[in-house]
Amino acid sequence: MAKKRKPPSIKGDQRSDTHLEGEKYGTPRSYDPHFRGPVVNRSCTDVLCCMIFILFIMAYILLGLAAWVNGDPRRVAYPTDSQGYFCGQKGTPNENKSILFYFNLLTCTSPSVVVNLQCPTTQICVSKCPERFLTYMEIQFKYKNDSEYWTYYSQFCRTTFLKPAETLSQVLLDNDCPSAIYPSKPFLQRCFPDFSTKNGTLTVGNKTVFDDGSGKTRNAAELRRAANGINKALDARAIGVKVFEDYAMTWYWILIGLTIAMFLSWMFVMLLRFTAGLLFWIFTFGVIGIIAYGIWRCYLEYSRLQEQPSSRLNAYTIGIQTDISMYFRLKQTWFALMIILCLLELFIILMLIFLRNRIRISIALLKEGSKAIGYLPSTLIYPALTFFFLSVCISYWAVVALYLATSGAPIYKVIAPQGHCEHENKTCDPVGFNTTEVAKACPGAQCHFAFYGGKSLYHQYITTFQLLNLFVFLWLINFVIALGQCALAGAFASYYWALKKPDDIPPYPLFTAFGRAIRYHTGSLAFGSLILAIIQMFRLILEYLDKRLQEAQSNISKFLKCCLRCCFWCLEKAVKFLNRNAYVMMAIYGKNFCKSARDAFNLLMRNILKIAVMDRVTDFVLILGKILVAGCIGVLAFLLFTERLPVIIEGPTSLNYYWVPLLTVIIGSYIIAHGFFSVYAMCIETIFICFLEDLERNDGSAEKPYYMSQSLMKIMNKRNAETKKQ
Repeated sequence: MAKKRKPPSIKGDQRSDTHLEGEKYGTPRSYDPHFRGPVVNRSCTDVLCCMIFILFIMAYILLGLAAWVNGDPRRVAYPTDSQGYFCGQKGTPNENKSILFYFNLLTCTSPSVVVNLQCPTTQICVSKCPERFLTYMEIQFKYKNDSEYWTYYSQFCRTTFLKPAETLSQVLLDNDCPSAIYPSKPFLQRCFPDFSTKNGTLTVGNKTVFDDGSGKTRNAAELRRAANGINKALDARAIGVKVFEDYAMTWYWILIGLTIAMFLSWMFVMLLRFTAGLLFWIFTFGVIGIIAYGIWRCYLEYSRLQEQPSSRLNAYTIGIQTDISMYFRLKQTWFALMIILCLLELFIILMLIFLRNRIRISIALLKEGSKAIGYLPSTLIYPALTFFFLSVCISYWAVVALYLATSGAPIYKVIAPQGHCEHENKTCDPVGFNTTEVAKACPGAQCHFAFYGGKSLYHQYITTFQLLNLFVFLWLINFVIALGQCALAGAFASYYWALKKPDDIPPYPLFTAFGRAIRYHTGSLAFGSLILAIIQMFRLILEYLDKRLQEAQSNISKFLKCCLRCCFWCLEKAVKFLNRNAYVMMAIYGKNFCKSARDAFNLLMRNILKIAVMDRVTDFVLILGKILVAGCIGVLAFLLFTERLPVIIEGPTSLNYYWVPLLTVIIGSYIIAHGFFSVYAMCIETIFICFLEDLERNDGSAEKPYYMSQSLMKIMNKRNAETKKQ
């Protein structure tokens, strides 16, 4: 009987520790002797999803065309009177009447009702707002002595009269003229009361009380309640003018600050090859020192309270207190905090001791990423292309949503000022409405413009089209981001798998990787972005239902809602992480989305500890970089805009709000730094995946040499055959 042959043993340096971290998550990929970086000979992947994606884009274009044909954005740009006519539209009788006037603003219940043109009062287009107090009854008396009063008042009437011959009751019944006018100012092309404060008292046109035209005396507070928030909006307009003035004075300084932020971000990325380790260890020892100080402080407080007569008090003695400071008077509180901080300190120190090798690998990969960007500087320009594509998608979505919202013919509905009418909210015809049975059954009811709509098949599915517009928008946004990640991953993978860097790096790696992603992997990228779009759509629908049903929710439904929101948030984060790594594998091997995601998942699970350490170290360095860039620019901008650098440089003077350009510079600098560091993060993730693949597929022999840098080989105690001979 033949002896069983023993399998050859694997020496320590030939067996990667990646095998020990996750044997059950698949086996390492078999060796391909012809593999020399990202696969060149590829075939199209996920063709079915690519076809579906193209069909959706074609449908999206057709939807935009249909919305463009049926919609009319003038309905948003111009206010609409009670008859559904635009105010200020050229080529119409209202061309010179660009402001909307409300007959009786006191009937409006809220500002949102006013802005949405749902106020239950007649609305007409006028050329200017009233500037004085007048009532219809006053006009009837003053007209006999001076016709100028009626000439002024009649411009706020719906129809033209030679004289105020009708009685007040007839005028109110026919809705021909307002019962009273009062000083107003135009805002958002609508006449709103001219509120002001005099000696702490709210006034309208310097009056605290006025006649509403029906014999009742009203005060400014009542009018303010009817148009609550309008005065704040007027104040906001004044603030807006001042903000615009500040931007006009500081725009070039803002551009200079953003340019400096761009330079600092580039410098930070380039210098990480020298400073990554220093930054990490300074931060780590800083955290250890802060926790040690906390332990010492807790011990001092515990010792101080131990010597006091009240040291016998405990949490059971004082019970539940709303004043949190009461618990800090107990020695048990400081003792518990000291124990917690000691455990945290011990945990950090043990992690640093046992994970020191993985931390060294992470720092080495950060340095390697900085080198890669130094050899491929064109990758730092790619975020501008992504920003352009995203801007196109956002603009198209906004335009289609606007045209869909303004599609249809004017719809008129019955509105009763008192709110007691069986025909209220029913559609009506404004022509001859006063002679209909509805007007007789509901005295005072009016037929007003409500919204735009229709009874055709297109108008019945406007809501569905809006949902489709939102869904395809989310799909396109995620596709653009996925395309950028795959293109950058292909470029950085070309760098890693070059044996002699930079000589073996192929020409135009970013352009080549972008072309491969578009030509072969559009379907796979669409597949991954579709999964994300579906999850995000569910999250948005959940948020919408939460807003609509907020008042009718029980405690159980609120708890379930929070659980669902948390689950969808976690699911979205997990899918984004898996998608990124799947795109890296796709850029290297050219497989479809599912196979790439499976290979990436198995590879990451086999190296779960390295992943955890790498993510934390990378996140820390990138967050620190963003704060450093935004903070430096923010400090310089603060000194400049507050005129504290007159000796060095003379900045803008007499700013209304210096914090407006300051916040603009800080936020803009952070966004620029985020754009640069997003490329760097993708670089690190790609190099890390390639590094793990390198460890699993190669052993350092002449046939299977390692592609990692010398610093990584030194940390991993690896050598190539040529190096060993030397």
